[in-house]
Amino acid sequence: MFSQSLVVVSTEPAVELFVAQTPGPAERTLLVIHGGPDWDHTYLREPLAQLAGRRRVILTDLRGCGRSTRGLADDAYTPAAAAGDLTVLLDTLDTDDTGPVDVLGFSYGGLIAQRLALAVPERVRRLVVASSSILPVPSGAFDGWHERDRRLAAEAAVWSDSSLSGPELTRAAAFAAAEANAWRPEALPDYLDRLAAVRFTAEWIRPWRAGTLPPARPEDAARRLAELDLPLLLLHGRQDMIFPALLAEEAEKLIPSARAALLDNAGHMAHIDQPTAWLDALTDFLS
Repeated sequence: MFSQSLVVVSTEPAVELFVAQTPGPAERTLLVIHGGPDWDHTYLREPLAQLAGRRRVILTDLRGCGRSTRGLADDAYTPAAAAGDLTVLLDTLDTDDTGPVDVLGFSYGGLIAQRLALAVPERVRRLVVASSSILPVPSGAFDGWHERDRRLAAEAAVWSDSSLSGPELTRAAAFAAAEANAWRPEALPDYLDRLAAVRFTAEWIRPWRAGTLPPARPEDAARRLAELDLPLLLLHGRQDMIFPALLAEEAEKLIPSARAALLDNAGHMAHIDQPTAWLDALTDFLS
C-alpha cells in the first residue's frame, strides 16, 4: 500500500528524508508529521492507511529519525530545520502543481506543523494539530491527577536510569510510558506492537539534554495562526497526559478558524484509543 523512497532535502548538511506514501490524487495530499522526535512515522500508519485511494497520504521520518539521515551535528537538529526540510519535500514531490496540501502534525510534530504553516502559508490548505497544542502547557496543568502520576512513574524511572543511553533509552522510555499514552487497556496491545516496530534514534535527545535545542512551539502562535485565517482542526483525546485537552478548547476560542474535536476515552495516542472516531473527525474536516 505504501510506496517508499528517499528524498534529498538538503545538501549542506546532506539530508535525505525517508518517505512513505499511499496512492491517491495529488490534489488531495495529506502530509503527516510524526512526533517524538526520536521516533519514526510508522506508529501513525493506521488508521491513515485507510485513506489510500481517496487521498495521497505522505508520511516521512524527520531528519535524525527512523530511516532518514542521521549522524548530523547537534546544531542541525532544530524545529526550524525540520520545517525547512518539509518545505523542500513538498517542492520535490511537485505538490505545488496542484495547489496547497493538508498538513497533520502529531504531538511534537504538531509544533513543527505550526511552524510550517506560518513559514509557507501558501503551501498549506488545512492544518490539523493532533495530540499537541498551540498554547503553552501552563505550570501545574496536571496537578491533582493522581492516575496520571501513577501511569507516568515508570517513564520517570527510565529517564533517571544512568545505565541507559542512545536509542535504547528512547525505546525504554516509550515502552515505560505506554500505559500513559494509550488510555484504554484494550488498546494497549496494539500500541505495544506498534512501538516494537518503531526505529528509535537518539539524535534529538542530545541537544535537548544539553539545553541547546530551540523551543519547537512558534512564538505567539495563536495570534499568528488566527491572522492566517487557516482552517484548523485541534484533534485531541480528553485523557491526554502530555498536552491537556483544555488547551485545545482554549485555542478554539482564540482562533476563529479553528475547531476542536475532543474524543472521549482517548489519551495521547487518540488514533489508537479511538481509531474510528479519530479518522471520522479528520476526514470530516478535510472534506
